[in-house]
Amino acid sequence: MANNKTAVVLLNLGGPDSLDAVQSFLFNLFCDPDIFKIPIGQKLFAKLISSLRSKKVREEYKLIGGNSPINYWTEIQREKLQKKLKSHSDDIFVFTAMRYWNPLIKDVANEIQKGNFKKVILLPLYPHYSITTTGSSFNEWFRYYYVNKDVLKIHNYHTNKKYIEAINARIDESLELFDDQIKKDVQLVFSAHGTPISLVKKGDPYSHQIKETINAVMKARNYSHEFNICFQSKVGPMKWLEPSTDKMIEKLATENKKHLLVIPISFVSDHVETLYELNIEYRHIAEKSGIENYIVMNGLNDSDIFVDALYELVMNELK
Repeated sequence: MANNKTAVVLLNLGGPDSLDAVQSFLFNLFCDPDIFKIPIGQKLFAKLISSLRSKKVREEYKLIGGNSPINYWTEIQREKLQKKLKSHSDDIFVFTAMRYWNPLIKDVANEIQKGNFKKVILLPLYPHYSITTTGSSFNEWFRYYYVNKDVLKIHNYHTNKKYIEAINARIDESLELFDDQIKKDVQLVFSAHGTPISLVKKGDPYSHQIKETINAVMKARNYSHEFNICFQSKVGPMKWLEPSTDKMIEKLATENKKHLLVIPISFVSDHVETLYELNIEYRHIAEKSGIENYIVMNGLNDSDIFVDALYELVMNELK
């Protein structure tokens, strides 16, 4: 009997599932050689930095419920995709593999290695390619996966029509939260996770792909509103992509643009950077600056349209 078994692996960041897991999660993050290139003593560096940062980060997670919802939403996306693929074939199995928390990529790679799959499709839950996200996950996968079988890598899907449609559906839902008389005056503020400028200079395509996504979103909605692009989550002293989201909020306030819909654009599920950074930390900045309406769009989370995009990507690879 022919073996047609296919493993679809949803690659994601992962997040601490309790406050006690925060320091270990940070340790795993700072051990990543694709983000922090430290030739000697990386584990020592990771131990020190994770210890120093864990108290502050614990407080952030405490304010959003004590854990990362990225694990919850990723599992829902996995279940929905599995159900959709089952209607096509009983030989396709969907797994989740996280870069910095359980289920870890190395454990899932080992499980799939033993599972006698004919084909493996790596599908990152990062629509935009960066060495710090998709690249790091691919590299980690091949540290542990040795089987000489087809491994298909989906590098990016930042202009996929279903993905763009999913974002626009969420934008439309969010616009309904504004009073009718101000809807047309709402500023769309697209906030993407930043990266150091040095990465851009090395050819990392992430920032260009973010702009291509935003252009596709706005084109699909016939440029319904004024829009802005900015970047969040800067760490360390290096120069990062600009303008920063906090500075953008302050700038719009000085221009008397007081109604903001903040759209997290490089995330497909809510986590600490949307629920804490955008919704709590930057909300304080907005209120202090005189912004009258400040709404943060929900992540794609359980969006059926987004799952349709993932289904389409898998089916394209199977063809």
